[in-house]
Amino acid sequence: MARSWFPQWHKKTAVGAGSIIAPDETLPAGQTLILGLQHAVAMFGATVLMPLLMGLDPNLSIMMSGVGTLLFFLITGGRVPSYLGSSAAFVGVVIGVTGFNGQGLNPHLGVALGGIVACGLLYTLIGVVVMKAGTRWIERLMPPVVTGAVVMAIGLNLAPIAVRSVSASLFDSWMAVLTILCIGSAAVFTRGMIQRLLILVGLMAAWGCYALLTNGLGLGKPVDFSLVAQAPWLGLPQITTPVFSASAITLIAPVAVILVAENLGHLKAVAAMTGRNLDPYIGRAFVGDGLATLLSGSLGGSGVTTYAENIGVMAVTRVYSTLAFVAAAVIALLLGFSPKFGALIHTIPAPVIGGASIVVFGLIAVAGARIWVQNQVDLNQNGSLIMVAVTLVLGAGDFALRIGDFTLGGIGTATFGAILLHALLRHRAASLPGADIARQHR
Repeated sequence: MARSWFPQWHKKTAVGAGSIIAPDETLPAGQTLILGLQHAVAMFGATVLMPLLMGLDPNLSIMMSGVGTLLFFLITGGRVPSYLGSSAAFVGVVIGVTGFNGQGLNPHLGVALGGIVACGLLYTLIGVVVMKAGTRWIERLMPPVVTGAVVMAIGLNLAPIAVRSVSASLFDSWMAVLTILCIGSAAVFTRGMIQRLLILVGLMAAWGCYALLTNGLGLGKPVDFSLVAQAPWLGLPQITTPVFSASAITLIAPVAVILVAENLGHLKAVAAMTGRNLDPYIGRAFVGDGLATLLSGSLGGSGVTTYAENIGVMAVTRVYSTLAFVAAAVIALLLGFSPKFGALIHTIPAPVIGGASIVVFGLIAVAGARIWVQNQVDLNQNGSLIMVAVTLVLGAGDFALRIGDFTLGGIGTATFGAILLHALLRHRAASLPGADIARQHR
């Protein structure tokens, strides 16, 4: 553990090909701000979409994602590069508790918010236990072979969402392909800061192409800017007071376990990419995420989690500076007070967002494989092979398991399935001859 709470960030002014910017390093202020903008763009789609599915105010959720990220930054001492955005793990349980029909604002949102607050409190307590007792028990439950499978399953679970969003028409599908080509071209044929901003640059290029083809040539649904003109520049997001119900708390609070597994998987992915040992900060990360969820739910926002989308951005830009996430959080905080900007974001065509999502979600899945490679995971072990195979299918197939009134979605079944299968098959392997030799290769 470091002696000081915050690191001393070292500024890098010149970056060569293949080099990285470490968490305790930073680029000049202008470049950091632009990178923060890219992270804000990366989180924006899901951070807006998830609240809409639950009937929350998107502007409030954007604002709370910024507040939560700043809180996370403070609690982790600026040593863990992560962005906190609206978690998809809450969508099913919130709809189940409130009976929301998917249109407008949720009239029974207060009851769900009470459950989200309870979930944040439980998550925080888990983090405190980890800070006091260490992470050995978590490492035993979720070694690299498990976390790699879970991270990959998350990416594969998100894949159908991206594909469905670009399958409405032939034009949408080809626009998604064009978006992928724009991002890929920015990744391969550009250099320097433009290459590091490849997702933002590719998205803007694809947006311009879409506007040219539709508004200019009439080949598809044109971009409508009328809502932008009507929206005010400044406005307060809508705040809702939580209502505490035992049934809602019972249903929503266990989501904390999914968030723990998801956060741990993300931390392992970031550690693998940065080459830094983030284990001493796992407890802090859980507490930061838990308190951010508690605060967000208290004001009417969604529960939050570390965002895999931003891990994907780090994977391609190779910039891991935590100050870039401060910039992203400030941008989100300010944008939360601007309904006009929210209306502008909604003008980005769905096929363009879908094409970008295909790239980013694929990068999440690849991050799982990176964990295996960098930790030299041996998939020749039958127990590990079976666990990985089942986990990937459960996640990719979005296998839901109903337990009483609680429904565990695909990410949840993949996560808990991976943990349980590893524990069972590992225990069995430990009792077989030659187990000591096998352990050396895990």
